[in-house]
Amino acid sequence: MADGGDQLEMPPVENWLTDWDWLDDQWGENAIDIWNSVREQCPVATTERYGRAFMPVTMDTVAAVANDTENFSSIWVNVGRPDAPRSPAPPITSDPPEHHGHRRLLLPAFSPKNVAPLEEKLRTFCRTLIADLDGSDTADAAEQYSQHIPVHGICILTGIPEQDAELFRDWIYRNFQLGPRDNAVRAAVATEMGDYIDALLHERLENPQDDMLTLVANAEIDGQPVDWDLKLGYIRLLIIAGIDTTWSAIGSGLWHFGQHPDEVARLVAADNDDLLWNTASEEVLRYYAPVTMARKVVGETEVGGCPVHPGDQMLLTFPAANHDPAAFENPEVFDIDRAQNRHVAFGLGIHRCVGSNLARLELVVALQEWMRAFPDYSLDTSTPTTWANGQIRGPRNIPVHLNR
Repeated sequence: MADGGDQLEMPPVENWLTDWDWLDDQWGENAIDIWNSVREQCPVATTERYGRAFMPVTMDTVAAVANDTENFSSIWVNVGRPDAPRSPAPPITSDPPEHHGHRRLLLPAFSPKNVAPLEEKLRTFCRTLIADLDGSDTADAAEQYSQHIPVHGICILTGIPEQDAELFRDWIYRNFQLGPRDNAVRAAVATEMGDYIDALLHERLENPQDDMLTLVANAEIDGQPVDWDLKLGYIRLLIIAGIDTTWSAIGSGLWHFGQHPDEVARLVAADNDDLLWNTASEEVLRYYAPVTMARKVVGETEVGGCPVHPGDQMLLTFPAANHDPAAFENPEVFDIDRAQNRHVAFGLGIHRCVGSNLARLELVVALQEWMRAFPDYSLDTSTPTTWANGQIRGPRNIPVHLNR
């Protein structure tokens, strides 16, 4: 490990069982094969690259960690340098009992009742993005389509200005791709986001509106005002976790279906068959689950037979659990008819994703509108797809032929 001041440089991984690294260039494209290989040898992998850290890869071990809030703290939600600057983003970075109040504050905004009215707005937006491709024979389905849709959704729901979308994309890239190894980058992103959100919330205090920014600016829990830093954290979470996660899921679906015209044909033919569309989108979430979380060990315990100690880090590979043959029949088969699909793409336990209703709606709408417009599209295999490494895994470019 070379230390160039604030930035760490790591050698390529040669043994994923004893020296894994979710920032390694092999991770993004080959993560499923990596998890499967590790699982065949041991339920838990280890590494010393960022201090002592563990990576459970079975459903049982992942669930055991996710549900144990006494021995595993959410104060750290990514595996990285122990000296890395960290900013609060409740409820995801909070533990009981404080966690419950933070989650209770945000949950109503993402209820099915609140999310359902967004469907037509999302469809209209998707059609606008598709119309922008008129006259083109090729496209990048990530940069020109999937990466814009969750930004639109989260901005409608919260009141965050959509014209700042490029700023969000820059923060997401720097935070997840550069920040884990570079403390200066992580600190800069935290400062920029904090200043931006601070201005938004102060503006809402002066000019309240019927939106989530106003709710957060005036937030109280059990009659007590929420600390200002935690209010900044709520919005930080919605920008970071509410955008990249879903555009990665949408992109993974488009990348997959662009190689399977038979599945696209079935979905297009069954345009109004909610059951088929739901099972297909849930299979996208299972097979290509984008989000991996982490915990800090705070108690003496064990995971999968491996002793762990306070200060260790624990990577929660929900996507790996979704490929565990002990939990799913034929997990390596992508099956759009999979009826039994209790996947954990949205996590487990008290930190299960608060925005899952919105993410599911955005995924189905995005796939439906794209396939209706381009039922014969195909992946352009002459241009390689680049996959993001680290906490949120997904395709960053999806070159396609539209085949109108």
